[in-house]
Amino acid sequence: MADQYDVVIIGGGPGGYVAAIRAAQLGMKTAVIEREHMGGICLNWGCIPTKALLKCSEINHLLHSLDQYGFSAKDIKFDFAKVIERSRGVSKQLTKGISHLMKKNKVTVIDGHASFTGKLQLKVEKDGAKVADVSAKNIIIASGARARVLPNLEPDGELIWTYKEAMTPKELPNSILVVGSGAIGSEFASFYLNMGSKVTLIEVQDRVLPVEDDEISKFVQKQFEAQGMQIRTKTNVKSFKKGKNNVTVTLEKDGKTEEITVERVIMAVGITGNTEKLGLDKTKVKVDRGHIVINKWCETDEPNVYAIGDVVGAPWLAHKASHEGVLCIEKIAGLKDIHPLKVENIPGCTYCRPQVASVGLTERAAKEKGYKVKIGRFSFMGNGKAIALGEPEGLVKTIFDEKTGELLGAHMVGAEVTEMIQGYGIAKTLESTELDLMHTIFPHPTLSEMMHEAVLDAYGKVIHM
Repeated sequence: MADQYDVVIIGGGPGGYVAAIRAAQLGMKTAVIEREHMGGICLNWGCIPTKALLKCSEINHLLHSLDQYGFSAKDIKFDFAKVIERSRGVSKQLTKGISHLMKKNKVTVIDGHASFTGKLQLKVEKDGAKVADVSAKNIIIASGARARVLPNLEPDGELIWTYKEAMTPKELPNSILVVGSGAIGSEFASFYLNMGSKVTLIEVQDRVLPVEDDEISKFVQKQFEAQGMQIRTKTNVKSFKKGKNNVTVTLEKDGKTEEITVERVIMAVGITGNTEKLGLDKTKVKVDRGHIVINKWCETDEPNVYAIGDVVGAPWLAHKASHEGVLCIEKIAGLKDIHPLKVENIPGCTYCRPQVASVGLTERAAKEKGYKVKIGRFSFMGNGKAIALGEPEGLVKTIFDEKTGELLGAHMVGAEVTEMIQGYGIAKTLESTELDLMHTIFPHPTLSEMMHEAVLDAYGKVIHM
């Protein structure tokens, strides 16, 4: 007899475990099937451990910048093994917390790999042996994604790394080349640069962080280069030649090639959904270019089978997966007053130095959609708190619909902007206009004042610039 549930979730990442908790809260008999580790990539190999690493690199940078604050220190050094150990410890602590939440909410956790055997039927296997047969009224696929691999440029785990090896190196490389300047690539490039490695960042498109607003991307590139990072845009990686303890990388730009020899390479060229070996051929679930196809309610083409998170495609963000998990469960439960996810209201954050955060349309995208826009900008140079912190390099940019005053997008670069972007996120969710934001009182002295000033600037009312 198969174990029967109201909801079974394949995958225990930030989409899966959040969906499980919400289902349990609504009185559903719920199970999560996880083949590797609760918390998924985010808690174990992504969002959380990378932020722990980046904190250490920020401290290293600060210790070498003490003079501007009136301090001095001699013989500054770090134990790189302890830096890595701390990151893994943070991850382990939070993973244990997820297990506690499952027990607290009476969610059954099944250790193994799930695959469909028929309509709303699953088998679970571990190391080739069957663990359980499971059936459910509803099944949610939250199987996540993995690093994309380019043909003939495959990581080997020793000289050529994925994010996993980049998070757990035995020693700090003297030189490193990062392929891909999206959020993952830029964060690793920033970490290793601030820890003391010589870093080269490669991007096939014409600017770093290419999904961000053009102006923000240019600002980040200028800051990276000022910090000593070497950047190659509009550049392809053609081949790797591995030595005993280094890699010679052949790069191509405008038909010309050059070779760079580094100790290690990090491949950060995107991710692809984990759709294989799920038995999807026994369902009507459709897969397009490595990701499961869903509608606005996270429903697949197979009745009562849903999919959420990275496996359904961009944006590949933990908070997007969690929101989809709640949305999906509440749709299953038949709750009223639920709304489809609006991608344009999902904030994105990159935790490099300087930090980058954004929500909504870029200036280019807004114009391409036919909007006549009003643009506001405010520099960190004009903010007292930023100057007091010793962080005067940054920019806040707002984009409004000239006709209606709707906030179309907001883009920030600089210290702590990842903590501020939620303010604009709330504004977009509430469909705020420029007047709502102008009439909001922002506390002084704070970095958030720049958010107000950037709105005022769009309408010719800026005070401190």
